Amino acid sequence: MNLIQRYLFRQILFPVVAACAALAGIGILSQSLDQLQVIVERGQSVWVMVKLTLLALPQLLAVILPIGLFVGALIALTRLQREQELTASFAGGMTRWQVISPAARIAVLVALATLFVNVFLLPWAQQEARRQAFDIRTDLAALLVEEGQFVQGPDGLTVYVQQIEQNGLLKNLFVYLDDKDKVTTWNAAEARFSRDAAGTPVLTMIDGSAQRYSSGGVLETLSFGRYDFSLAPFVGVTDTLRFKPTDLYLRQLLNPTAKIVEVAGARGELLAEAHSRLSSPLYALVAMALALSAILGGAFSRTGYTLRIAKAAGLFLLLRVVGYGLVAGSAWNAGLNVLQYVVPIVAVAVSLRVLFRALKPRRSRGARVLRDLKARFA
Repeated sequence: MNLIQRYLFRQILFPVVAACAALAGIGILSQSLDQLQVIVERGQSVWVMVKLTLLALPQLLAVILPIGLFVGALIALTRLQREQELTASFAGGMTRWQVISPAARIAVLVALATLFVNVFLLPWAQQEARRQAFDIRTDLAALLVEEGQFVQGPDGLTVYVQQIEQNGLLKNLFVYLDDKDKVTTWNAAEARFSRDAAGTPVLTMIDGSAQRYSSGGVLETLSFGRYDFSLAPFVGVTDTLRFKPTDLYLRQLLNPTAKIVEVAGARGELLAEAHSRLSSPLYALVAMALALSAILGGAFSRTGYTLRIAKAAGLFLLLRVVGYGLVAGSAWNAGLNVLQYVVPIVAVAVSLRVLFRALKPRRSRGARVLRDLKARFA
């Protein structure tokens, strides 16, 4: 790139980065508000909320990168055109492609970034988020204990903890279990939740005693230094970790095993998701092509380009809706997968056609007459 092209590259890149960052910030804020219920209802830590919010970022980036590119490019190109910097570039002898190539380079970079997110970051983050949500859903420690409160659990289990330390240690624990045949209570000075070798949750009580009535109605008391109370009977046996098509890696979508098909979805649905991951980066090219055609695809205007920008924004929104519709339709008809690529490619081609026709140099009638005279007397 020459000096002018590098200048145009910087002038377009900074608004694009700012627009993507602003949209990402709004998305993170929205996600963090949604995750507040994890703390309120499930008794999880702030770190769990932050982790879930950050794990949602790749999914947000896959959506907002083309939108941020479109918004940022419109802002930058409008300013450059209003201040006639693009006109000066043409007047300086630069060709149409030389002027728009910095914008095209940025679009390609955003498309590659979107592809990287779709292929690598998105499935990793989705699987981690799914595991974290599963752990929260099956976390009896958060469901059974609340400092200073009697908490009723499943199947006649009641737990009281006087104090919960930051390291998870429970102080002055009381457990009451009514299994219909008999009632048993446990008292312990300290306790802690853990898992055994099989992954079953266990409540380990230290320095306590257990009391229950015998069949003859006699109260039996047993003191212990350590007692492991298995929580397996209170864990739902139907709770299993299941992944959705959006959680799988590209290789798993294109070549799924029988187990993946059984758990995640039909082969058509998996294949549609795979092609969606590969084709959606093309909408970054669509966004830039529409932005260029909206600003440079018509006559110069000092009053602004509101109408042309509105038309370009509406068309971009329509194309995205059509794209999402094709993903849904491809799950039932594999032949529609090719349209996931055709639609954005055609949109780019048409937009560039409009752009280059508008930027095509127009020769005046006098210039044509002068050229003809020169040719005649040459």
